[in-house]
Amino acid sequence: MLINRTKNKVWHGRVEVADTFLKRFRGLMLKPRVESALLFLLPAETRANASIHTFFMLTEIDAIFLNGERRVVDVRRAKPWRLYVPQRAARYVIETPPGVAEGLEVEPGDEIEWIVERPRERAIPAPMGVLEDLGIGDVKGAINLAEPKLEEALKES
Repeated sequence: MLINRTKNKVWHGRVEVADTFLKRFRGLMLKPRVESALLFLLPAETRANASIHTFFMLTEIDAIFLNGERRVVDVRRAKPWRLYVPQRAARYVIETPPGVAEGLEVEPGDEIEWIVERPRERAIPAPMGVLEDLGIGDVKGAINLAEPKLEEALKES
């Protein structure tokens, strides 16, 4: 979720984080559709670090550049096969599907916040007896899944 605190506007889409070199390098290249936002956490607040390219991009995106205080320093509709350098130094870059910046009414000086949806851990098969011991009813002949944390708790007891 992206929130424009200045204008009290919210985009309810998913936000993912590019916090490693490899994730920042890959970005949104070769994705046929951009359906979630990608937040780049940059190692330093400079114009050079915050520059982006859209080489190998298959669609346009919105690029929102923020300083360390999460204030917008530049916003662009980025077209494929171009290079973009923000007007001022930035610490964060948010790449979104086209139209998100317009929907949030993003302008320089606006304060932007985000809520990152963490990927859920994968479920693991649980032995039938464990679920029966928990009082989950008749599970005979069924394949059941339990969250990994539940499985760990059961092992400890």
